[in-house]
Amino acid sequence: MRRGQTLRAVLVVTLACAVGLSLPAQTAATQKTATTSSAHYVGSEACQKCHAEAYAGWKQTRMANVVRDPVQHPDAVLGDFTHPDPARTFDLSQVAFVYGSRWKQRYFARSTDPKTGLPDYYVLPAQWDVDKKKWLPYHVAKDTDWWVAFYDETNKERPTGPLCDGCHSVNYNIETHRVTEWNVGCEKCHGPGSAHVDHPTATNIVNPDNLDSVRGNDVCMQCHTQGQPLNNPIPDAHGQYYDWPVGYEPGKRLADYWKLEELRPGATNFYQFADLSAHKNRMQGNDFVQSNMYHRAIRCFDCHDVHTSQNTASVIKRGNLLCLDCHTAKNPAGLKVSVSEHTHHAVGSTGSQCTACHMPQIAQTIKDNYVRSHTFRFISPVLTEQTGIPNPCTSCHKDKSNQWALQELKNWTTTSPWRVSN
Repeated sequence: MRRGQTLRAVLVVTLACAVGLSLPAQTAATQKTATTSSAHYVGSEACQKCHAEAYAGWKQTRMANVVRDPVQHPDAVLGDFTHPDPARTFDLSQVAFVYGSRWKQRYFARSTDPKTGLPDYYVLPAQWDVDKKKWLPYHVAKDTDWWVAFYDETNKERPTGPLCDGCHSVNYNIETHRVTEWNVGCEKCHGPGSAHVDHPTATNIVNPDNLDSVRGNDVCMQCHTQGQPLNNPIPDAHGQYYDWPVGYEPGKRLADYWKLEELRPGATNFYQFADLSAHKNRMQGNDFVQSNMYHRAIRCFDCHDVHTSQNTASVIKRGNLLCLDCHTAKNPAGLKVSVSEHTHHAVGSTGSQCTACHMPQIAQTIKDNYVRSHTFRFISPVLTEQTGIPNPCTSCHKDKSNQWALQELKNWTTTSPWRVSN
């Protein structure tokens, strides 16, 4: 295959998978959903009595601590408010919530929604880079997120209610701007729980593990995708544009409420690289639906357990153990040689981790900080030459060229050269 054909081949395969995924592979009879239509939201504390271990584990995760009140939780404040900094024009007394703790931390101030007159919040104009421990400006620029065109220019005129809070809370009410609880609580993934609390059965609460793979993944993709509601602006929300799937609840079909960001083969922009991989954070689901993993009915929670923070990103096992549980020698997609023979890197080295080549950190979350791709495709240096997308070889070996990487890959005898170097 000539190099000029590589991108076309990737896109053909990706689009073919997308067409296949649109087919009704599972009938209504196989789609196990719980009946929660008469239930209402009660908050995560109502789950603690019967699910003490799961509750205690979840309570320590980032899911349970996305937004925190700095008065109640002074330890949650990561930014340096002691020393003056030209990027930070506010002090801690103005902060109602801190948001984030791994890559970045942003700061919400109380406000009034300019359209509705209801209490709301807005993001203050500086963010803390957690890794580099420094302040950076925060302002969503024009020609980036789709919603920017429908809101005024200043941060204060961009309320977090329609733009953020539906994913950082449980049961956000678009008419009152009130929530059952802040953070990603139990009912964000299991649906309204009052009926289950009153009379616990397996049929009156949503268990994502019992849903078909599409609806199971939808539970995570309600927040871990870039897109917009089907009916934007939302009619009963004063005509405002929302950046989260208003009306969706676990067990429902996300596609009835939400459309993914339109990807354009060959284009590189704010959202995507030319091979359709995500260019920015919060697009794990956009990546995942393109993958063979999704096509084979793998669910997000086959790899992640949001009830524990024992491992980074709440993965269920550390390092290669997570992947090699499934990718065994008996699996057509498994290794037929040792890991180091497959990766051509030393045992235990960074380059010998499955994620190093199949989940490179290329999606930007904050300046010079990147999260992992979830297409699981190997990005050849050929694509870097053609389109500029970073590849895992020269992203690690920064002193080497793409041509060097291609020559190295051509010498590998345990991997098809048609997949990695053409």
